Amino acid sequence: MKKPIRNLLLVVAGILAGITLTSGAQAAAARLTATRSNCAVYIDGQRTELTAYMINDENYVRLRDIGAKVGFNVYWDGTVQIESDKPYTGVAPAESKPSGTVTLPADGSQYIPKAGDVIPCDDGTHYTITDVSRWDANMFSEGPLPPLPTPSCDWSSFPAVELPAPEARHYQKANGDYLYVRNLYETRRMQYTLMNLAGTNPETSSGGKLRYGSRGTPYVRISLTIPDSAGAWSFWPWRDSELTKLFNSCPPGTYSVEAWDLYKDGVYNHTEYRVYVT
Repeated sequence: MKKPIRNLLLVVAGILAGITLTSGAQAAAARLTATRSNCAVYIDGQRTELTAYMINDENYVRLRDIGAKVGFNVYWDGTVQIESDKPYTGVAPAESKPSGTVTLPADGSQYIPKAGDVIPCDDGTHYTITDVSRWDANMFSEGPLPPLPTPSCDWSSFPAVELPAPEARHYQKANGDYLYVRNLYETRRMQYTLMNLAGTNPETSSGGKLRYGSRGTPYVRISLTIPDSAGAWSFWPWRDSELTKLFNSCPPGTYSVEAWDLYKDGVYNHTEYRVYVT
């Protein structure tokens, strides 16, 4: 195609995109109406079948139709994207991912890292795990972690708790390259431990069920996220005695808990457990 014609079509496409993206309020105020137009469209002297619309006595053609006929890609990803040097597909190009990229589970199931795993981070970078020899082998722990706790009370008496989304926070510091990966599986361990504690403590339970106040307020509430501004208490490795001591010191309250896997320079260090009580 001749370059001037192509540029002209891109200009027309841009005008159409501007009309299309006009806010609903502005469009309503202008009360624009569109009707089918019989305007003929020619590309390089050849008549081309394109659906045209008459708006305020001006002819318009859909941007995607122009892209398909002229041969450039256009797609929507929250904004209009035009790739003038690529053939029309109408969809965003597939994001290229480094070899070994893993998808962190969002259902709370366990992710066990392996050397070579690549984690997509919140800042758009990819972090490569190089050493996991310390995984479940911390010298200060009471032993390999057991399965998640099972109910010792009526868990259905507790309010539903929303599971947060997977998250990987990347920090480049002067003393190393750090990654914090939200560990949903271990966060659930903290949740279930607290539920068993609350459902068997006489201050917060009755008959194996969580107690509620006269206004329907539960004696114990659990959140699986902690505000960044909160001064959370943390410990590692996992010891249920740490959570038990904290709970027994002030049973009623709102318990916000999180678990994070910490990596430095690609090496797994430990899983950190955080608690904030209000």
